[in-house]
Amino acid sequence: MSTIHFVGGEKGGVGKSVLSRLLSQYFLDNGMPYIGLDADQSHPTLSRYYLDYTRPINLDHFESIDQIMELALEEDCNILIDLPAQSERFLDRWIEENGVIEMCEETGIDLAYWYAVDSGPDSVNLLSNFLDKYNEQFTILVAKNQGRGSDFSNIEALPQLKETDRESMPVYQFYIPALHTPTMQKIEKLGLSFWAAANLKDSEVEHLGIMERQRSKVWVNKVHQTVGILFSYL
Repeated sequence: MSTIHFVGGEKGGVGKSVLSRLLSQYFLDNGMPYIGLDADQSHPTLSRYYLDYTRPINLDHFESIDQIMELALEEDCNILIDLPAQSERFLDRWIEENGVIEMCEETGIDLAYWYAVDSGPDSVNLLSNFLDKYNEQFTILVAKNQGRGSDFSNIEALPQLKETDRESMPVYQFYIPALHTPTMQKIEKLGLSFWAAANLKDSEVEHLGIMERQRSKVWVNKVHQTVGILFSYL
């Protein structure tokens, strides 16, 4: 049965799209059927890097966002939704007015929310509110992005993350290690998928240098090892 993966975090600039791209690459590298849905109309990043596997959706219209459930029911695969910042209210409305949680329980569809955070106080407050609202409905995976900060002690101190005897859905934490900044900037400039960043050598197409490719490969492999462990829990 399908699993729906929301990738979000209310704050902008915390690395949601990078996380979506890493998960997309994980699915592809491991031969796991997946469909990407890009809900960020202002900056459709997932569509840019994984165009062949991604289609747009509009959170303003039920007729568009309904594709999430339709695809999950029609296909046996992973449905990945790259959410923009400040999208929680749209998701709330769709879930509540359509009984999405109950429908997933009835049909055996799993729900996971990958929540990206930086080390700032806004992320702490927004994550705390999100956990209070959704930790009985989703499996939540908190992605601490070291490309956007190094001290996550305030995140880790949240009481919702310290609960050990919980009746609600599980909450997991993990790190996204930082990639060398100029290398990441070059990947963004060239519009490379993470596979292309690590492997593209075609002399007729602009690509990364030898050591840039090596850095990218090591970084992606580190993240994918962590993601693999997390998937064993889902």
